[in-house]
Amino acid sequence: MEDKLPLIDAVTPYRVTPEDSLRHVIERINANAEGVAVVLDAVNHLLGVITDGDVRRALLTGVELDSAISAVLATKKTSAPPITALASDSADWVLGLMERFHIRHVPVLDAADGQVVGVALQSRFMRRETMPIQAVIMAGGLGMRLRPLTESIPKPMLAVAGRPLMEHIVASLSDVGIRNVNVTTHYLPEKITEHFGDGSRFNVDMHYVQENEPRGTAGALRRMETQGDTPILVINGDILTRVDFRQMLKFHTENKAAFTVGVHRYEFQVPYGVLDVEGARVTGLREKPRQNMLINAGVYLLEPRVISLIPPDRRFDMTDLIEMLIASGETVAGFPIHEYWSDIGRMEDYFKAQYEVKATS
Repeated sequence: MEDKLPLIDAVTPYRVTPEDSLRHVIERINANAEGVAVVLDAVNHLLGVITDGDVRRALLTGVELDSAISAVLATKKTSAPPITALASDSADWVLGLMERFHIRHVPVLDAADGQVVGVALQSRFMRRETMPIQAVIMAGGLGMRLRPLTESIPKPMLAVAGRPLMEHIVASLSDVGIRNVNVTTHYLPEKITEHFGDGSRFNVDMHYVQENEPRGTAGALRRMETQGDTPILVINGDILTRVDFRQMLKFHTENKAAFTVGVHRYEFQVPYGVLDVEGARVTGLREKPRQNMLINAGVYLLEPRVISLIPPDRRFDMTDLIEMLIASGETVAGFPIHEYWSDIGRMEDYFKAQYEVKATS
């Protein structure tokens, strides 16, 4: 006799309404940490499912954060109804649905009235597997903009919410099953190596590449010993983020990319009225408009073969590598990071991160 469907997640952490904005959907998905939101009407009937991938595709197509969910649903490739299960279904049946349709979440309905009573999640059935990729943390920077804090300690070792910045990065890698972690060092490397050692205390296997002469953010990769033919995750040592590395790997693979760069939407408001001018004639006026753009988030996935393209005899940054790949016709993909992200490059960023990390922990 098959086991009945085990305890499912309550629907509340996943529930959104048609009137909610994309911004609210992102907040909901980040809060439940399962990469999904279910769109329900006032009596909990299912109207649609929005996944993490749907959100990222919407961001790439320019959907604004304050747009209604209908704009996100419109970007989905199919109008077929969502895959659902009944609360009376067996665990084997629901797992079969997930495998057959390559999905990780299934809304569960009450057979009597069709109301959504919960969400079945693949993560509740199966132990999370180790990610078969290696990571590289770029930790060699001098941190000049953070002086005097970095006069006696490298930037990745500055404390954020009670532990070194780089420890937050290592923990995020370990949490998703990345075990092989390489660290490029230059400035005060002993502060890093003494703290992390071989990495066993943090559930990773850590190796170090010491640069006596800085070779740039990409140049350091030439000195690494890569293993296997799986993509390599590279992350700057001054980045704090809760990006879903598994989703990034899936995105990279689906787009057949040679190089995927994490991009983050940066918004700011121009504090002045902006004039549109043609010659001497003013054609329009926009009062304090909001601007947004996608910026390089310092998180990358690259195929191992790309490393051989990096010049071995001169300084070479990741931006140089991106430009080279684009010019040569390689596929460079942009992966939208809608999760928490912060670049600890300036003093104000550092102090801001102290509050943000504590508030979102």
